[in-house]
Amino acid sequence: MALAGSPETNELTSRIIQAGIEVHSYLGPGLLESPYVECLAFELRARGLRFERQQKLPIVYKGVRLEYGFRLDLVVEDLVVVEVKAVAEILEVHRCQLLTYLRFSGRRVGLILNFNVPLLRDGIARVVNDGPRADLAK
Repeated sequence: MALAGSPETNELTSRIIQAGIEVHSYLGPGLLESPYVECLAFELRARGLRFERQQKLPIVYKGVRLEYGFRLDLVVEDLVVVEVKAVAEILEVHRCQLLTYLRFSGRRVGLILNFNVPLLRDGIARVVNDGPRADLAK
């Protein structure tokens, strides 16, 4: 598995961001999240990237697997979790949400792409799970 700061992971996050910029350039801000997810999936596919949409994320609580209903917007190349937002600004709660998803899934790197900004570069947050890999979904 690629490390969070590895060249492989950095290149992958860069390719995801470029796809997001393409979507944002075409659609602009002001829509709900779902059209951005749909168009981002189109762009990722066009770039030859493998991804899964709406990946279910159960948790294990006290030894019991609970199908709680977390769903990850996109998981690219089974490495990077991408959360798509269409909000006024990325808040700490959004970063915490993504960090929790990373911990629960055992992944190291995630991106928040907030499309409700004039320039997408102002709506990007990279989140890294540097803590122990909880693998709480296993």
